[in-house]
Amino acid sequence: MSDLKPTKKIKKPAKHSNALPAIPEKRYFTIGEVSHLCDTKPHVLRYWEQEFSQLKPNKRAGNRRYYRYEDVLLVRRIRELLYDKGFTIQGARAQLRSGPKTPAITRKDVIQELQAILKDFA
Repeated sequence: MSDLKPTKKIKKPAKHSNALPAIPEKRYFTIGEVSHLCDTKPHVLRYWEQEFSQLKPNKRAGNRRYYRYEDVLLVRRIRELLYDKGFTIQGARAQLRSGPKTPAITRKDVIQELQAILKDFA
C-alpha cells in the first residue's frame, strides 16, 4: 500500500466574475454570442447541450445553433451552479430539475439591465 501516490488535485476553473454583460433584446443568439454573454467557451456550450436535456437550441442549415433568450438564461444558471456554487454536472442537473425553470432575478441583474438600457438612450 505504500506504493499508492496521492491523486492530482483537479484544478477548478478560475472564479468567474459575476459581472456578465447584459443580454440584448433579440429573438435568437448564435453560439458565439452566447459564449460571450455567458463567459463560456463554445465547446463547453456544446458539451452542456449533451448533459442538460433542458438546453436545446434551435438548429438550422449546416447544424448552426440559435439560442433563445430563455436558453441564454439557462446557460447562465448552469454556469452559476457549476462554477460559482461548485456543483457537479449530476448535482446541477438535479438542482435544475427540482428548482424553478428560470433563475431568480436579483437586484444586481435588474440594475445591470437598466444601466444597459440607459446607456443605449445616452
